Amino acid sequence: MEANIGIIIAIAVVSILGLWIIFYFIPVGLWFSALVSGVRISLLQLVLMRWRKIPPAVIVNNLISATKAGLKLNRDDLEAHFLAGGRVKAVVNALISADKANINLDFKTATAIDLAGRDVLEAVQMSVKPKVINTPPVAAVAKDGIQLIAKARVTLRANIKQLVGGAGEETILARVGEGIVTSIGSANNHKQVLENPDSISKVVLSKGLDSGTAYEILSIDIADIDVGKNIGAILQIDQANADKNIAQAKAEERRAMAVAAEQEMKAKAQEARAKVIEAEAEIPKAISESFRSGNLGIMDYYRMENIKADTTMRDNIGKPQSGQGKGKSNDQTKK
Repeated sequence: MEANIGIIIAIAVVSILGLWIIFYFIPVGLWFSALVSGVRISLLQLVLMRWRKIPPAVIVNNLISATKAGLKLNRDDLEAHFLAGGRVKAVVNALISADKANINLDFKTATAIDLAGRDVLEAVQMSVKPKVINTPPVAAVAKDGIQLIAKARVTLRANIKQLVGGAGEETILARVGEGIVTSIGSANNHKQVLENPDSISKVVLSKGLDSGTAYEILSIDIADIDVGKNIGAILQIDQANADKNIAQAKAEERRAMAVAAEQEMKAKAQEARAKVIEAEAEIPKAISESFRSGNLGIMDYYRMENIKADTTMRDNIGKPQSGQGKGKSNDQTKK
């Protein structure tokens, strides 16, 4: 009896396991849901999806959603997109949203956008409800040298035709920032920009900044403008300091050259003085030689000494001296 119970339990377990395997590879419930929803798909195709490593629920459920929304999609196309690494649910939801919003979007374009790495559903939503992005603070200088810091709000709408290969939001922000700098920089006075900030928007919009991007710029609004530094004055101060440093360097160079020239003249004077002293040292030798040779007599020597004394006296009189010095010169004159 117990053996029979064990056999029955084993048969039941094997049966349950067999039924689970059968229903796993043959999703009868999924097939029935598709059938009652108007999606024609055979059990064999569901089994083959398992063998191709495609979850049947992903394909069938999205086919049901598309059929209920009035779209006709091909099962093979959905399977091919799944095998290519695409997001089947996002593509189907985007197609349904685009159809309800009267946006021209076909399956091929939607799958291309999805495989390009962009969110096709978000793109459709942006086509219906535009997106607003804020630019970082953009600093620019007007012609009068005053710096202005502007912030802008850019309203974008997705351009579905340009989503594949089109530039993103970063390019839009960069171009808007460039346009703001150009507009402020071309203003003669910063007060003109503060009085008419919409002039910036007009200049930026006229440049066609959304060309080649995945978005269409609807509007550019200047949210805030702040007055920054007086760049012109700062540059003038820097230029003045630079000119002053250059002048000081040139003056220092001239002073160094003058000092060098003075040192050179002093060296030449010392050299000349040394030569004079050397020549004067030879005079006694010459006089002695003249006495020995008879070319110079004793009276000639005295006359020469008197001439030297007179010359020294005249030199002393010609020099500017103090009262005491002048007194001494007069005394010597009297003597």
